Amino acid sequence: MRKLLTLASALAAGFIATASAGSAQAASLTLCWAAWDPANALVELSKDFTKESGIDMKFEFVPWTSYADRFLNELNSHGKLCDLIIGDSQWIGGSAENGHYVKLNDFFDKNGIKMSDFVDATVVGYSEWPKNTPNYWSLPAFGDVVGWTYRKDWFEKPELQKEFKDKYGWDLGPPKTYDQLKQIAEFFQGREIDGKKVYGASIYTERGSEGITMGVTNVLYDYGFEYQNPQKPYDMEGFVNSADAVKGLEFYKELYKCCTPPGASNVYMGESADAFKSGQVALHMNFAFTWPGLYKDPNVGGDKIGFFPNPAGPKGHFAQLGGQGISVVAYSDHQDDALKYIQWFVKPEVQAKWWQLGGFSCLKSVVEDPNFVKSQPYAQTFLDSMAIVKDFWAEPTYAELLQAMQKRVHDYVVADQGTAKEALDALVKDWTETFKDDGKI
Repeated sequence: MRKLLTLASALAAGFIATASAGSAQAASLTLCWAAWDPANALVELSKDFTKESGIDMKFEFVPWTSYADRFLNELNSHGKLCDLIIGDSQWIGGSAENGHYVKLNDFFDKNGIKMSDFVDATVVGYSEWPKNTPNYWSLPAFGDVVGWTYRKDWFEKPELQKEFKDKYGWDLGPPKTYDQLKQIAEFFQGREIDGKKVYGASIYTERGSEGITMGVTNVLYDYGFEYQNPQKPYDMEGFVNSADAVKGLEFYKELYKCCTPPGASNVYMGESADAFKSGQVALHMNFAFTWPGLYKDPNVGGDKIGFFPNPAGPKGHFAQLGGQGISVVAYSDHQDDALKYIQWFVKPEVQAKWWQLGGFSCLKSVVEDPNFVKSQPYAQTFLDSMAIVKDFWAEPTYAELLQAMQKRVHDYVVADQGTAKEALDALVKDWTETFKDDGKI
């Protein structure tokens, strides 16, 4: 980890002039986001902004199942509901190119806000368009990544430890590789523990929105899948459908077939967390935002739960990026005050409190603090996971790209249609057609 970088001293001194002037102070600002536990933490955090600025905060939170439809429709219609929006990482391309978000470079420069003060992966994932260029459309707001929890209390049972070691030749513990993860899942599948039948793992399989894509990519990346030729953008043949990628997709199906609970054909964040909380599974795939609530759960939390990063595969070690940046909506009548909120939100002391309340800060001064890893039992896993992230396409046509992958992967993994090679070959054709229609190839 690099040495800590601090924000300019002007930030710590409080509000200073924003990039543009002349609009009347808003009686209130409306911030739009998903309806989930971190949003409740943000409501609590934002009370400090109101005390400091005199600007009331209103919130529009929408369930994840309708989050994208609701707010992308709002942006596409140039609506004025949202002054600030915490938009998904995949929205950044379309929102930048379609003029939905205010470009923040001048504001950042004027107020000493440095993107180098944030975890590098979150800057690329949440703020930049085009990727890997210094063009910023949001401030990293909520770091998130797919990782795993496990039933630490089950793993520590002496009789299970002995049986597992005798069978597989290594000590039962958090897996380092996907081969080890599958062995653990097979070991627990259908086993009786404490008088209850349990199963190996809960993984993402949901078809309707983004679930199975956000799950399978964790394996595909580790097996060698690439979205495109690194030397030739949008050249996907032999990268999306490489022999290694085929093996990764086959592995995900094997894991689904061998080691998940009955009726696990439409699982995403909520269902996966429920499977773990109900004591059904030994291993549980989910985004990091679920970890604070699971750790506090009276039935499976505390000493009963453990955390580990996404395992490595034969060709790499990566994890699917989640999380979002906060942006100023270009159609807001209160952009100056919305920028004041961002100027307040970026302060190191605010970011530290954000972490304490259950938000996942992306500020290096927070996550690189020596006390950070001791602050929560999942803090080290969060750091380790954010160091290995990759993300899905963030192109303006990301929704079409996502729908194609959802269909092709779900048809193969869950619906037993065709082979893994056929699924990925079809995905290359789908994506090629989308990029042709978009004028990219």
